[in-house]
Amino acid sequence: QVRVDESGGGLVQPGGSLRLSCVASGRAFSNNTIGWFRQAPGKEREFVASIDWSSTSRTYYRSTVKGRFTISKDSAKNTALLQMNGLKPEGTAAYYCNPDTYWDGSRWRGNVNYWGQGTQVTVSS
Repeated sequence: QVRVDESGGGLVQPGGSLRLSCVASGRAFSNNTIGWFRQAPGKEREFVASIDWSSTSRTYYRSTVKGRFTISKDSAKNTALLQMNGLKPEGTAAYYCNPDTYWDGSRWRGNVNYWGQGTQVTVSS
């Protein structure tokens, strides 16, 4: 059974930084893409960033976080990190990772079976 654990969230002032970590266990994801998503209260879950598990390590970012967020991975440990710098109040949300993220032709989505519990990020002064 696949288990996904996110950690690293917290309260940070605007302009601050956090690093989120995601560990996926239970199976190998060498041919997949791992992604980070976030969901603010009353809003739909939205894509933040993704990286291929393979050696290509292609990355994709939501336009509003490009240049401030960096996604990375340790494939051997099934771990993905999201370094978030220059955080803004609109970044307040629960952040989730999904080790089987894909583009469906119009938007990024995560395998419905592989969502973790999320980690809360609050950006406030």
